[in-house]
Amino acid sequence: GAKLLDMNVPLDVAMLDEVVACMQNPNNPHHAMANEIMVAFQAHQDSWTRVSQILETSTYQPTKYFGLQILEDAIKYKWFIMPKEQREGIKQYIVGKILNLAADESTMRKERLFISKLNLVLVQKSEVLCENNMLILKLLSEEIFDFSKDQMTEKKTKALKESLNHEFVQIFRLCEFVLDKSTHIPLLTITLQTLLRFLSWIPLGFIFETNLVETLPITRPSDEAHIALLTGFQYLVSISEVDDDNIFKICLDYWHLLTRDLYSIDQTQAQSHGMNVLALTRRGAEPDPLTRKSLLKVILSRLRVVMISKMVKPSEVLIVEDENGEIVRETTKDTEALSQYKTMHEGLVYLTHLDYDDTENIMLEKLTDQVEGNGWSWNNLNTLCWAIGSISGAMSEENEKRFLVTVIKDLLGLCEMKRGKDNKAVVASNIMYVVGQYPRFLRAHWKFLKTVVNKLFEFMHELHPGVQDMACDTFLKIAQKCRRKFVVLQPGEPYPFVEELMMELPKTVSDLEPHQLHTFYEAVASMLAAETIPARKDTLVAELMKLPNAAWQNLMQQAAHNVDVLFDAQAVKEIVKIIRTNGNVCKAIGPNGFNAQMGTLFQDLLNVYRTYTQRIAQRVAQGGDIATKSAEVRSLRSAKKESLRLFEAFVEHSSADDNGRQTIARHFLPLLLEVVLTDYKTTVASAKEAEVLTLLATCISKLKAAVAPAAPGMLEAVFECTLQMITRNFEDFPEHRVNFFKLLKAVNEFCVDALFNIPSEHFKLVVDSIVWAFKHTERNVADT
Repeated sequence: GAKLLDMNVPLDVAMLDEVVACMQNPNNPHHAMANEIMVAFQAHQDSWTRVSQILETSTYQPTKYFGLQILEDAIKYKWFIMPKEQREGIKQYIVGKILNLAADESTMRKERLFISKLNLVLVQKSEVLCENNMLILKLLSEEIFDFSKDQMTEKKTKALKESLNHEFVQIFRLCEFVLDKSTHIPLLTITLQTLLRFLSWIPLGFIFETNLVETLPITRPSDEAHIALLTGFQYLVSISEVDDDNIFKICLDYWHLLTRDLYSIDQTQAQSHGMNVLALTRRGAEPDPLTRKSLLKVILSRLRVVMISKMVKPSEVLIVEDENGEIVRETTKDTEALSQYKTMHEGLVYLTHLDYDDTENIMLEKLTDQVEGNGWSWNNLNTLCWAIGSISGAMSEENEKRFLVTVIKDLLGLCEMKRGKDNKAVVASNIMYVVGQYPRFLRAHWKFLKTVVNKLFEFMHELHPGVQDMACDTFLKIAQKCRRKFVVLQPGEPYPFVEELMMELPKTVSDLEPHQLHTFYEAVASMLAAETIPARKDTLVAELMKLPNAAWQNLMQQAAHNVDVLFDAQAVKEIVKIIRTNGNVCKAIGPNGFNAQMGTLFQDLLNVYRTYTQRIAQRVAQGGDIATKSAEVRSLRSAKKESLRLFEAFVEHSSADDNGRQTIARHFLPLLLEVVLTDYKTTVASAKEAEVLTLLATCISKLKAAVAPAAPGMLEAVFECTLQMITRNFEDFPEHRVNFFKLLKAVNEFCVDALFNIPSEHFKLVVDSIVWAFKHTERNVADT
């Protein structure tokens, strides 16, 4: 080792090879010693002077790489302190080495990695040498224009860019010369790759004011290169047809880019050439055979078939086939599949815009096969219907009508025809998905809309996993998109559909689970939001809420005789269910539409809230803070949380005008604050509801000046006790933290005078708490 480190004696390269080999073999007993020697050798200030000898005489490739690493470090860290003659000597040596290695093509192929390590720009007449130089030019462009961030100073990067721009005329001439004269495929390949890197920064004149575009064989249909390109597309479509998800995903990324590009070009050409006018004067004329869309017509048709047959499941579909081949309800969302659906959806929309007729024909042929039993399978029907749903909006209204009438009729017929619960569940899920994607069609065709909704009501009685969930979700989607159609009298109907719905409501919802029931009520409330006559809306809301109100009144009557009824586990569940149903209706019914219903419930809600607060306090007094973890207390707190959310929704949606704000501030707010704030201030920290703070923030932000007199009292009730909870550390009570600062933000924005009406010591705490929040580790706290 000492001999290798002595720079005054000739280097024993053979010994160096042995040490490097030992260092690279972890099983060698002298591995650690060899590693120490090589580290010391590399760190020696004069080791770079031995590099030429290493590169010329070493027979072990890793030793040569080691020598190049030493030389690279010397250039990186010692270049500017070297004498000029030494710098020139290093340059000349590297030039000579590249010339020797690249003079022979086979040698260059063999030593490609070694040559790339030398990293020198050299232009010669030899095509092999020129290939290497093109590679280095490409790498240089990438280094300066793509990867320079965080690697070089802005000043150095700017200087290098200006230098490369200044020299680019000569570089471009070389590229043009190669493309025009050379037939050496590797050289042409690397030249094209190099030009591709240049395109992001060179002036556009180099592209459009030179012969570059004409030189490249991309615009002549009869060219051999163009035929090869079409052949390549055919191969790519065939590869996409392979039953391998990973391969298809790779191909999909390219198809998405291609179809987007073709669609963009097609739209641009249509606008620039006045295609709408042209279509009137050349009706029936064949499309221009030279457009990319026309040249790729066969390829794109095959691609449509592939995309339709491989379509993945959208998020709206809740019914899937499990690993045992059974139809079940989806339990978790596949985020990767949802991302793939988005890409395929966009690609298929582009393909539909490019040729609607072909897309329609392919889909209808596949649907006919399914109806007739040719190739019937769950997967084939699923992918087809998912594809049909994904192209919503990509066709004209007239085409959409013709297409969907056929699709929906065939699917409804298929549902009647198929036997077996699983088969019916699959067809049902596809009907629901397709109709949910085409609200424009449903709005324009009442008979179809009514048929579809009644079919959804049928599916709400289907107990197969997932069918009821999807029926309720689809009903909500249609109700939101077509709400007006349900509350006005339609031609040929004796009364508006919503009235018919109310008559059958008990029967319709009889088989629904609580969460499905909430969705159903939200959907009907969305319809009622379209009712413009307030008195009629109140009547319809009362009719809608007849079932939950009856259940509520029954519980309240029982509680009037025996309050313990309210603590029964089943009764608490029923109360939570009723309050949540009211909350969903309140959010969907529209401004001031829930006032009458809230008036019916309000006092009872406050009584239940107060009763549950007292019960929780008793349990905590008996068992300490741990009592808040018991099943009973958790269920009681759940009812309180739902009540607070209902109050918040009511304030938010009933304060659209000054009259609504004054009504809430005078008739609802005083009693509400008395119950809620007293509970929050006196209950133990572990039982304080974070939703109280959100409710107060909503009251201030929505009621504005109407709530100003009550604002100081709000702050005084919640401020100090909340700060005691959240300032002990940065982790406890995370919901209270965020909601507390939401409250402060609302006060500062809408009711800032309230801050000056609280005790001075509290005002100081406000300022301190805001400063403290800046330092919070939770970003949502610091941002709020």
